[in-house]
Amino acid sequence: MTEAVASAMRAPNNLSGGVDSAGRMSRARAWLQRNLFGSVGNTVLTLVVVAGLVLLLPPLFRWSVTDATLWGVSKSACVGDGACWAFIRMRLPIFIFGLFPPDQRWRVVAAFVLLVGFAIPVLRERTRHRWIYLVALITVFPVLAGLLLVGGVADLPFVDTNLWGGLMLDVTISFVAVAGSLPLGILLAYGRRSQLVVVRTLSVCFIELWRGVPLLTVLFMAAVMLPLFLPHGITVDRLIRAMVALVLFNAAYMAEIIRGGLQGVEEEQEEAAASLGLSWLKTQGFVVLPQAMRIVVPGIINTVVDLFKDTTLVTIVGLSDLLGMVEQALKDPAWLGLAKEGYAFSALVFFVCCFAMSAYGRSVERRLHRGHATVGVRQR
Repeated sequence: MTEAVASAMRAPNNLSGGVDSAGRMSRARAWLQRNLFGSVGNTVLTLVVVAGLVLLLPPLFRWSVTDATLWGVSKSACVGDGACWAFIRMRLPIFIFGLFPPDQRWRVVAAFVLLVGFAIPVLRERTRHRWIYLVALITVFPVLAGLLLVGGVADLPFVDTNLWGGLMLDVTISFVAVAGSLPLGILLAYGRRSQLVVVRTLSVCFIELWRGVPLLTVLFMAAVMLPLFLPHGITVDRLIRAMVALVLFNAAYMAEIIRGGLQGVEEEQEEAAASLGLSWLKTQGFVVLPQAMRIVVPGIINTVVDLFKDTTLVTIVGLSDLLGMVEQALKDPAWLGLAKEGYAFSALVFFVCCFAMSAYGRSVERRLHRGHATVGVRQR
């Protein structure tokens, strides 16, 4: 009797489990049909991609994992046809910190911890008065990080920027370029829309000049030509010149992206704000600009990702970022012939960083879209 009751009690659970499993299978088939096999073209493309993966992934897995060598202190430890990851492991501190003095690398780590601490309130969804934290991230953090990295104060030894390099240099240049180009891009976007002819003309000339010149030429001008125009005896650090050039170059692109967002905001928004008695500054700061920035989030994320990858061009002007340190390590006679491992490692690092930025950008887009949809429902 007890077993019969227990079987009767288990029966609905088994039935619901079977229904859930069938539902999941049905949804999976529907997804495959819709995304991979929805048409003849999609089916052919899916089969070609699968065939390519079958041909490429097994040998790549054998080279990078199965036959790879992880441990060892010299190239002689790497035997077989697999990757020699011992080279990456031995050179990893240089790839991250460059030639920064080993006993002072804690300062780089401390600067990164500060960056995370300042960025968390800005990136969180429900931070009150987020703009205060954003201003602190753009103004206070660079000062503290600069004092940590450069030194020369508070018993911190001075570290010349010629010793900076590796991934640390990529992150530093990217942060400075974004923090500088975004506010300047906003000013240029408003300048291009100004009713004042002089302001509008100067903004247009600035934007079109920097957008019409290749970035490599800009870096060469900053590194080679700019010192020729400076007064005798006055020099500017090579890293600072490169960062200023990147700020001005990317500000032109940011300006066009933000201008597109400003044009996407309906004129009725400004008229409604004016009818409430808001000044022009309050209208732009609290009504127009927030909506414009929400529209251009994909464009800004795309520009930031491109900028992070473009930091590798500083190797042309004598600065050694991650790719530059890899190229220098490949010239070491003790590790000759390991270019594949070095470039694969640098490509993986850049992919992870760029994918993380893109993923965060997508999450911001979804969050903003969800908030916009909720506001629309409430209004209806």
